[in-house]
Amino acid sequence: MRIIADLHIHSKYSRACSQELTLANIDLWCHYKGIDLVVTSDFTHPAWFKDIQEKLEPEGNGLYKLKEAASVDGSTNPALSKAEGLTMTTSAVKFILGTEISCIYKQGDKCRRIHLNVFFPEIKNVEEFNSILEKMGCNLKSDGRPIIGLSAIQLAEIVFNINDQAMIIPAHAWTPWFSIFGSKSGFDSIEECFSKFSKNIFAIETGLSSDPAMNWRLSALDNIMLVSNSDAHSLPNLGREANVFNWQEPSYDEFYKTLKNRDKKKFLYTIEFYPEEGKYHYDGHAKCDISMDPTETKKHKGICPVCKKPLVVGVLNRVAELADRNKGKLDNHVPYKSLVPLQEIIAESFNVGKSSKRVQKEYFNMIKKGGSEFSILLDRSLEELKKITVSEIVEAIKRVREGKLHIVPGYDGIYGKVQIYKNDEERGAVQKNLI
Repeated sequence: MRIIADLHIHSKYSRACSQELTLANIDLWCHYKGIDLVVTSDFTHPAWFKDIQEKLEPEGNGLYKLKEAASVDGSTNPALSKAEGLTMTTSAVKFILGTEISCIYKQGDKCRRIHLNVFFPEIKNVEEFNSILEKMGCNLKSDGRPIIGLSAIQLAEIVFNINDQAMIIPAHAWTPWFSIFGSKSGFDSIEECFSKFSKNIFAIETGLSSDPAMNWRLSALDNIMLVSNSDAHSLPNLGREANVFNWQEPSYDEFYKTLKNRDKKKFLYTIEFYPEEGKYHYDGHAKCDISMDPTETKKHKGICPVCKKPLVVGVLNRVAELADRNKGKLDNHVPYKSLVPLQEIIAESFNVGKSSKRVQKEYFNMIKKGGSEFSILLDRSLEELKKITVSEIVEAIKRVREGKLHIVPGYDGIYGKVQIYKNDEERGAVQKNLI
């Protein structure tokens, strides 16, 4: 069975996150998206953990489900179709206990800012974890993603002492400011960050600004699984990156063993942003409207030509700095598929903002007719798509599948700009069926 999993999102209690991020709404939007397994997120926050305890029920396999599932029209459930020989599920969305922790501390005469995703199989593990952090003086009420003064090594010791099948996955591993390999405050290796607990780190999250192929350039990551998640701060961003597993039934044990054993028969592929669209792909300085690829940065010796201050070194440059080969071998790794979220495709096709009423109306019309967003983007043939939407959207989905895009890379906190059609004239030609 194909299981699509998003293992890093946030709740309404995290800073700069939508108040609509409730468990019921997350469950509902997972149906719209076609997500089968989603992380609870933010379980260290007292109010959110109370919601988890009251509104989710255990399934006896380390996963949880909503006690009272949101009312969903049957047409918005993931479609019953065969994709790559696998049957999609229409069962209740499963939740896995997980959260993101921000560790800020000093190590090796350098301030480290590391974000780590932590997973447990049982509620009692979370209760123990939260209790330990509170006793150590950590303020868990301040934010759904708490900032603590513990090192990655100290946090790992706590986590693995609670449950030896708990998992830690470094979040958005290459982001300049808050990640394990970040140019501003990270490390050069997993071992440098986690020391004796490195053997317990089975995976890293590549983040929106890098894709697996970039990470394959590091031989040090050959035995590390590369996962991709949305880090969603709002409901529509759920699943913008995700993981696709092949499990008979989802369970925490399957999740743990798949990553620990690097099981490529059970880990089919990841779903990716085009990395140029991520907001830290290139180097740059947002305040000065300066964006550079690594070659240009080198010419300028890492200095902004406008304000003469250091540029923020982005993911592409940082990967190149640590890489020990030009390309990795595909047969050694889990493959991936690069997509553009459906609302962005519709917005580009209509040449309007993705939050516009026109885009929202067409999005839900397509979900109603096509099953789910992932069913539409991954499974439906072009002929099938022609029956549920207009020609310019069908053509846009075709171009996304083929990677025929024009992207202005993101830098220093600014998302890249995806362009599917070159101009209005080309878009109009599709409408007239001239292309």
